[in-house]
Amino acid sequence: MRIDILTLFPDTLSAILHESIIGRAVNKGILEINCVQIRDFTENRQNQVDDYPYGGGWGCVMMAQPLKSCLDHVMNEAKADSRNQRSRVIYLSPQGKPYNQETAKRLKNDYDHLVLVCGHYEGVDERFIEKCVDEEISLGDFVMTGGEIAALAITDSVCRLVPGVLSDEECYTGESHWDGLLEYPQYTRPEVWEEMPVPEILLNGNHAKIEAWRRKEQFRRTMEKRPDMFERLELHGKEDEKLLAELKKEQGRIKLDKPLSFRMAQKSDLPQIIEITAEARELLKSRKIDQWQGTYPQEENFIADIENDECYIIEHGDETCAFFTLSRKPETSYDDISDGKWGSDAEYCVLHRAAVSKEYLGTGVSRYMIKCVEAVARDYGVHCIRTDTHKKNRAMQRLLRDSGFRYRGNILISSEPGHDPARQAYEKLLKKQIKEVTT
Repeated sequence: MRIDILTLFPDTLSAILHESIIGRAVNKGILEINCVQIRDFTENRQNQVDDYPYGGGWGCVMMAQPLKSCLDHVMNEAKADSRNQRSRVIYLSPQGKPYNQETAKRLKNDYDHLVLVCGHYEGVDERFIEKCVDEEISLGDFVMTGGEIAALAITDSVCRLVPGVLSDEECYTGESHWDGLLEYPQYTRPEVWEEMPVPEILLNGNHAKIEAWRRKEQFRRTMEKRPDMFERLELHGKEDEKLLAELKKEQGRIKLDKPLSFRMAQKSDLPQIIEITAEARELLKSRKIDQWQGTYPQEENFIADIENDECYIIEHGDETCAFFTLSRKPETSYDDISDGKWGSDAEYCVLHRAAVSKEYLGTGVSRYMIKCVEAVARDYGVHCIRTDTHKKNRAMQRLLRDSGFRYRGNILISSEPGHDPARQAYEKLLKKQIKEVTT
């Protein structure tokens, strides 16, 4: 790719374009970029490139002759190289078509040689445009003193698409505007900055889930920041349709615009705990999950949890949005596990009676709750957490797996008559020195 920029300020442009990634590509011979002084092609001793406009008016207009002579010079040089067979002369003008990523792709794919003409003053003689220019391009609906900034933008955006300029094609295919979407958010070290952590999903090493999260964030950002782009979006298959449906569902949820916190529950919190329990019971029923479908858990269970200092609530600002009970008392039903075994014979805590308000489902409160559970377990001095859930409770199973819990086997709990006692058992070891039981 060869690019010639016709300008009154070649040294300024050349200094920028021969630095960093573009500059390295020039040094490697992947690109050829020339910034050519228009004044060198004038036919008067004063090197005059502009004159007063016919008909009167403010300012001066760049003359056609120096521009045409300069253009002829670079075109003759370019034609001497057999690689430069497809040339395009572009005048950078506020009257041109707005520039975008699709235009950058087109210029890179359709041409070997671009000539960017930088106007100045009150513009250029119209006859030069009519005779010599193939296309006019504008950066947007605003006016600058010359075309140099636009030339820099177009040169950079086109050249980075040339093979070999960037280390890999993925360096630009995942960026904003490539496929009609804005880029997903990026993070680097440290993991926590100003009490703002990196999204947990980026730390778990599950590349498929990371890619899905990033794609969904592209939808989210484009929808929020560039609704005009989003209206023109073309989805790529059923996976995009699924992610977009999930996003639209999430947008109807409460936004966590206040800090989350947790504390030990008090008896005055019972009304909120009972209300969240009733919501959870109805949700489980609607999903045909035989869990919490009898009278359990009842108010007396929570009163006992509170009196034993084992019940905690999670608050969004001053609103209760979830609760959990973490008990240090061994669960007798865990002694008889089938189809597997526990990973540790160390002391453990049991996660009982946990639920999130329906208004906060899908907002991240569930993941925060698991972190709180782990924090309480560490305060207990215990580094093993066990819990169980119904085989049909996919949401809870997914939360546990995503939070580092491992499925250990099956147990039978003490349940009310007529209800399914079968449960799947999960366990998480919080420290590496807790060794898994081996045979």
